[in-house]
Amino acid sequence: MNDYDKIDLHMHTTVSDGTDTPEQILEYVKEAGIDLFSVTDHDAVKGGEKLLKVLKPGDPKFLTGAEFSCKEFTEGGKQEKYHILGYGYDPQASAMRRVVDTGHAYRMEKLEKRLKGLEAEFGFTFSKEDHAALYSMDNPGKPHIGNLMVKYGYTETRDQAIYQYINKLHVRGQYFRPKEAIEGILGAGGIPVLAHPSYGSGDQLILGEEMDQRLRKLMDFGLQGVEAFYSGFTPPIQREVLAFADKYHLYVTAGSDYHGRNKMVVLGDTNLNSGDPYPDGLLRFLEDISPRMV
Repeated sequence: MNDYDKIDLHMHTTVSDGTDTPEQILEYVKEAGIDLFSVTDHDAVKGGEKLLKVLKPGDPKFLTGAEFSCKEFTEGGKQEKYHILGYGYDPQASAMRRVVDTGHAYRMEKLEKRLKGLEAEFGFTFSKEDHAALYSMDNPGKPHIGNLMVKYGYTETRDQAIYQYINKLHVRGQYFRPKEAIEGILGAGGIPVLAHPSYGSGDQLILGEEMDQRLRKLMDFGLQGVEAFYSGFTPPIQREVLAFADKYHLYVTAGSDYHGRNKMVVLGDTNLNSGDPYPDGLLRFLEDISPRMV
């Protein structure tokens, strides 16, 4: 019997690119009947810290979480993109603080380059007040700039702003290497997990031998799990990721990747059916992570 019938370990708040505050997320989690959840803001731990202060007895179980955007280049110059989730870490640990502070600096650097690029290439400008508001955010990203472009009438939708303009800027910013993110999570006592393993950069789909190679590389760095249950996965993709988890004895997690109004994803929609037996990798994860639940 599963101790947690409904799990969602991948969601974002206003600390990164979600539209709900951490406090609102907690209320929505309760309304959705979720028994165990984690907030996984990009390169940030502040959302989880806020929740730790407001959680009360009887609330759903909570795990500290984060999601780190990573890139690496192969010997042939090919770019590989990874999103590394971290669970159950100590948010005050120096190893986690170093990773978070570095990620924030990288994001602010990219913000500046994107704003300058939009003005230089397309003539899009914003007021000093709107610039200041962006720079005051914890981790501003493409959705925040896109929303501002809609506000100014430069585009009709945020997606149009991102795909027709922001993504065409070819901004060269700094990124974590996956080894850095994994070592930071492990150093803070957490469990590193590969988010939506079959999805790479843009529309890239990673399957078969390519997936195998990527997993073995990340396991050498200390990767311990894969997000096999994910809102965007088809049944064949889910089966393949679960097969890799069995092959390498990896933990299994489940997440929706909820962003509030910034993404058409329903909170709690992980493609994990509570009525079905949970796979061994998920049961092991829940058992081993349970001492770190709040």
